[in-house]
Amino acid sequence: MPFVRPTLLDTLGKLMNIRTLFLLATCLTGAGCAPESGTEPSSATVEADTLRFAVMTFAHETCTFCPGGDSDIERWTRLRDPYVGDEIFTAGSYIPGFVRAMEEYSDVELIGLESPGRVYGGSSAAWTTEAAFNHFLEIMLEDLREAMPVDGVYLALHGAMAVRNVPRPEAEIARRFREVVGPDIPIVGSFDLHANEDAEFLRWADMAFITKRYPHYDSYLQGERSARALVRIARGLYTPTTATRKPGVITPTVLQWTGQSPSMDIMERARRWESRERDVYVSVAYGFPWADVPDVGATVHVMTNNDQALAEQIADDMSDFIWRVREGLFGDVPERPETATDSALDAFSRGETPVVLADYSDRSGDATFTLEQVVDKQMSGVLIATVRDERVIEALAASGAEAGDLFSMEVGGFAAPSSGDPVQVDGTLTYFGEAFGYPQVAVVDFGDRNTLIITPALKQVIWLDEIRFGPLDPDDYDVFVVKSRVHFRRGFDETGYARTIILVDAPGPFVGTNALDALPYENVTLTDHYPYGTPPDRQ
Repeated sequence: MPFVRPTLLDTLGKLMNIRTLFLLATCLTGAGCAPESGTEPSSATVEADTLRFAVMTFAHETCTFCPGGDSDIERWTRLRDPYVGDEIFTAGSYIPGFVRAMEEYSDVELIGLESPGRVYGGSSAAWTTEAAFNHFLEIMLEDLREAMPVDGVYLALHGAMAVRNVPRPEAEIARRFREVVGPDIPIVGSFDLHANEDAEFLRWADMAFITKRYPHYDSYLQGERSARALVRIARGLYTPTTATRKPGVITPTVLQWTGQSPSMDIMERARRWESRERDVYVSVAYGFPWADVPDVGATVHVMTNNDQALAEQIADDMSDFIWRVREGLFGDVPERPETATDSALDAFSRGETPVVLADYSDRSGDATFTLEQVVDKQMSGVLIATVRDERVIEALAASGAEAGDLFSMEVGGFAAPSSGDPVQVDGTLTYFGEAFGYPQVAVVDFGDRNTLIITPALKQVIWLDEIRFGPLDPDDYDVFVVKSRVHFRRGFDETGYARTIILVDAPGPFVGTNALDALPYENVTLTDHYPYGTPPDRQ
């Protein structure tokens, strides 16, 4: 991989690291600067020319309550083969930031460990099997063993992975990597804001950087932070001391948007601590409540440079602040599909378009409540992006369907009670081919300027450009129905595009809604979390 010309500070940092100072001291005291005749120089007495860092990824946001079965090796490799070697340096959003920051150093070599890509079905996929977890992890570890010695390890994770019989997968990954590299080699991880973590990860790793924005604009930045921290630790310039807190709050992800208070206030407080105190990093995760794992809910990680007292002080402050503003985390109840579509029609009549109906409760991807309303009310100028129905896709492929064919099929409403009922759609197939990384999706025009995109698995549309394919032009529509909780705000809200935003909830206590107490948790005591109870340490 390419690297930029080193700066003076880089050079000085390299010259003045701990190993160099050790060598200088031994030479000056006459202890000897050269190895004995006939022996090879040891890594303890000779500074390596290059710092070598291993890089991996193993990331998934797991909805353990979603139907569809567990994710095995086949589901983890259906969309693409694992990343091998340098391929990993383009994977995801954290790693490119990590790589870019490493290009600032002249004396760094990155080693890509074979790693799986994204699982088929994304965040709608259920538990990863223990066999799949161990399979991919062992491949990474074997690559790591062959690459040893290394000066550090970067773990690009998510934090909300759920694995059968492995209560804390990310911590287990860190533990197994620690077994290979030993106690002194730094391990740094990066996480999504929806991570379900506790102190166990930092028992085995040195630092954890979590995105501070949702949508996750700063994933790239956290990758950069991870890189610079890893270099500093490896050079002996940073000695991580950490503190972790669980504030005792659990929130649905739709309420975690950092574009509104008090969520933005929590993240601003974290940034304020990082600005006030030197060498302080504050990471806050809100958690992912649809994973039935013991460390679900909000987490605070604080990292300082050899100052345990400061780490504890900041961790207490952040945890207590989250507890103080907890009531504000639960906003207004979103609208049901019937009233939400009425609101969209009202906005249309006032000229307040484009309108976005964010069907945030649909984790399976096949919910039809909003589609049913669009059909029944004979709405016009609506783009529904998307509804999952692999059965429709398979039937179209089997029949040799192509653009221009008439379309008359029931769509969606099959995966779970939270999906609603199948909806009859009659129209014209205008596109059948590759999109969103899937080999086949269907685009169907129906009614008065309405369009439905059918995918084989859940797809959250985030950007307008994602729906510029085939015959689709977003400018042709007044109303957009998207399956997204917050990510859609990147392309539709925070760009200023949509004049009206309406959050749509399902008509029942289903997976994805705010009614977390309707979920059959087995590994979580919900009454230990606000708003369903009080944590034991706050009673």
